[in-house]
Amino acid sequence: MNSHQASGTAQGTVFPATSESILTVENLHAGYGPIKVLHGMSLTVARGEIHAIVGANGAGKSTLLRVVSGLLRLQSGSIRFQNADITNSRPDEIVKLGVSQAPEGHRVFKGLSVEENLRLGAYMRSDKSTATISSSLEEVFDYFPKLRDRRRQLAGTLSGGEQQMCAIGRALMASPKLLIIDELSLGLAPVIVEELLSILTRIHASGGSILLVEQDVSVALGFSDRASVVQSGRVIMDGVARELLDNPEIITSYLGG
Repeated sequence: MNSHQASGTAQGTVFPATSESILTVENLHAGYGPIKVLHGMSLTVARGEIHAIVGANGAGKSTLLRVVSGLLRLQSGSIRFQNADITNSRPDEIVKLGVSQAPEGHRVFKGLSVEENLRLGAYMRSDKSTATISSSLEEVFDYFPKLRDRRRQLAGTLSGGEQQMCAIGRALMASPKLLIIDELSLGLAPVIVEELLSILTRIHASGGSILLVEQDVSVALGFSDRASVVQSGRVIMDGVARELLDNPEIITSYLGG
């Protein structure tokens, strides 16, 4: 993993956008009808890093991911991906550019087979040739051998951990430059979480960038290069993940630990 040095100063330290930034969000305001959730959220994800977003329930983490993925329109602010402005772009356009998400709750199409779920992940790829899709499937099966064994099985009959593997595998089928995972460990046994983290380490080693929203602070900060602490719709602290994990004041004050 990369070692990206950063300031751990509170009150919204923001890493400036550079040629090494893959995602930059600035001063985001968004919500649902009259309910505002994001109140000027800003952060930067560096190319090639694993970046965690942590915070209490209701802090705005999942809303941020919906905005980045084009599922929720911004009221104001801007989003740049690889220096291209993707503010309020359509979800399909964002996927084509290289942003792919495994949503919260390891969601799969339960009435479809594992392989059919995975193939759906490649729907927005420009190259959908048989050879390309077959190669991507084999890559996913190499990461997740359990999915190879269950490729003809209905996804709804998989265990929770296997469904999470299927959801991540489906996101990988889009050949993303930035893989976003919302709540990796939700509802899963620790041994399954460890297995998934090991697989994500291999995926990251292949050159990808990962943005991880995770309810388990120790998992998120122990696994990531850098992290952003979110509170009340704002980033109130950025820093090297393990330094944040070692700071008891941060855990107590901002994360309820």
